[in-house]
Amino acid sequence: MLNPFPSTLLKRASRALAAGSLALLAALTGNGASAAPAKPSCAPEPAPLSADRLAAQAKDRGLMWTLRRDGRTSYLYASLHVGKPSWAAPGPRLRQALEEVDAVALELDPLDRDAWKMPPMPELPLDASLRRRLDAQAASVCLEPQALAAIHPLLQTSTYMLLRARSLGLDVRYGQEMLLSQWARDRGLPVLALETLQGQLDALLPSDVDAARHELRSNLQQLERPKSLLRTLDTMVTVYDRGDLARLNRYAEWCDCVTDAADRAALQRINDGRNPALAERISELHQRGQSLLVAVGAMHMTGPRALTVLLKDQGFEVTLMPRTGSR
Repeated sequence: MLNPFPSTLLKRASRALAAGSLALLAALTGNGASAAPAKPSCAPEPAPLSADRLAAQAKDRGLMWTLRRDGRTSYLYASLHVGKPSWAAPGPRLRQALEEVDAVALELDPLDRDAWKMPPMPELPLDASLRRRLDAQAASVCLEPQALAAIHPLLQTSTYMLLRARSLGLDVRYGQEMLLSQWARDRGLPVLALETLQGQLDALLPSDVDAARHELRSNLQQLERPKSLLRTLDTMVTVYDRGDLARLNRYAEWCDCVTDAADRAALQRINDGRNPALAERISELHQRGQSLLVAVGAMHMTGPRALTVLLKDQGFEVTLMPRTGSR
């Protein structure tokens, strides 16, 4: 369930929604230490809403397209990997799609424990200074210094970003993939994976040690400026909630993004580089005769190599659906 977004202010805040959700989910499914803050000074998990309040707040969020080919209609939904308790009921578009499709397809199924067994990860030796900075960030979210030592340092920093997001009322448990996986199970629909955990790790973690350390230092710099990080994340969540594709496409205008060659390389690797394989997998599953509800992270729908563009190249008629408001 990861969808990598870019890096630098928006990119690093957004990457927390991808790499961090991977690390946090791994912890939740038994592959690492518990990532839940234990001290009252840290933001707790957002509390779930009652059924009545959920029903009153259910509405269309994000962006959704119809995909028509071979005489069948599938749906493509731009997801976000964290969410708010008020997002725990599907809006009208999602409810309709869930009633019509044969299967739900996610980057990875967050409720499939077998899919989240962490493979070996590349080593990233750290000097004493980087270790101290990592330990300080663990303490800032009320974790013991070595609580996440079993996972890659880049995934550790992304997890800390996600835990910081709880102060905005956001949590990975209310991310759209988590909810869609449960909604599919409630309806007896199969949940299909578009990627593998190994493939996502290969995209998220640079194989070059110097590049990995560069990204780690950048992540730590963001974490050490929490007000700026949370402001950017809050803006991104608002843009997503409104389904503002034009503003999402102009993210470089409202954040300090892609400022050097390293940033551009990270963006291509994490986001654009995965789109061709995602488009081919969606095409393959649709061609099997299934109508699908596909959910992929929202930033994959932006730029000249957007997933929507590549799906048109695969022969789909791709149409943006209107938002239908609340119940």
